[in-house]
Amino acid sequence: MTSPVGFTLVQLRYFLVAAERGSMTEAAAELHIAQSAVSTAVFNLERDLRVQLFIRRRGRGLTLTPGGERLRQQARDMLARAREVEREARGDGENLSGPVAVGCFVTLAPYYLPPLFSECTSRCPGIEIEVVEGEADQLVRALAAGRVDFALTYDLGLAAEPALYSETIARAPAYVIVPAGHPLAGRGSVELAELSAEPLVLLDLPHSRDYFRSLVAATGTAPDVRYRTTSYETVRSLVARGLGYSVLNQRPATSQTYGGGEVAELQLRDGSPLEVTIASLEGMTQTARARAVMDLLREIGARRLV
Repeated sequence: MTSPVGFTLVQLRYFLVAAERGSMTEAAAELHIAQSAVSTAVFNLERDLRVQLFIRRRGRGLTLTPGGERLRQQARDMLARAREVEREARGDGENLSGPVAVGCFVTLAPYYLPPLFSECTSRCPGIEIEVVEGEADQLVRALAAGRVDFALTYDLGLAAEPALYSETIARAPAYVIVPAGHPLAGRGSVELAELSAEPLVLLDLPHSRDYFRSLVAATGTAPDVRYRTTSYETVRSLVARGLGYSVLNQRPATSQTYGGGEVAELQLRDGSPLEVTIASLEGMTQTARARAVMDLLREIGARRLV
């Protein structure tokens, strides 16, 4: 059994409108009810919560107390959540509407965002997806600051964040790229030890760099990092130019690079995969529309596992 709550959503709504308008009279006009109904609701709310919410000055309207300021934000959140509950109970995904802020690891964006936008447009047209792209640490900060509802990222560095919950939706095996004319280009698969004498073109993102270097170090050799860049496509273009090899995880649909060169992809027999995850704050209750977007990402991730 849950304990009864001493106030109602109607009281919160009347309080919130009065706080925003700064006047009981103006709040009553906006709500199309008698001023006495607003005043009584706010008085009962103060009595039930045992806190003064407004300072009332004749001729100067209403001023929120510190307790009133805190309740205003809480009331907004509670009423928004109540509307979500109502919408979810009344309809299916086609009735969901409003913004969903999604964080996305920068190298995952080209592979997951286009199908996400396309399928969300056709299946949940009322949802507006807002994207924040970044590397792992930036996405963790965005989650902590409440700038995104959840993040699509690799599991890199997440174990050190106890306030986060993560769910694996796909795995991305590591693979090697070499120039199209490389002696190993036709092999199909390779072990990193076979490339230990060659320069490494490093995708130089926080956590990613440590992961790639650890794969090489596991062969008992020190990686010869000759070139580094934060751009996924620049890595491919440098390799296509014959400046070294690289290790990546997401596979483009073509071997051509932006610069007009070509790379060969080789399966890596001795590399551990990265997990693609949906990360969110531990204990956070997602809106129905955010959960719908998460479900779409799970479907996309499952297809990439095939």
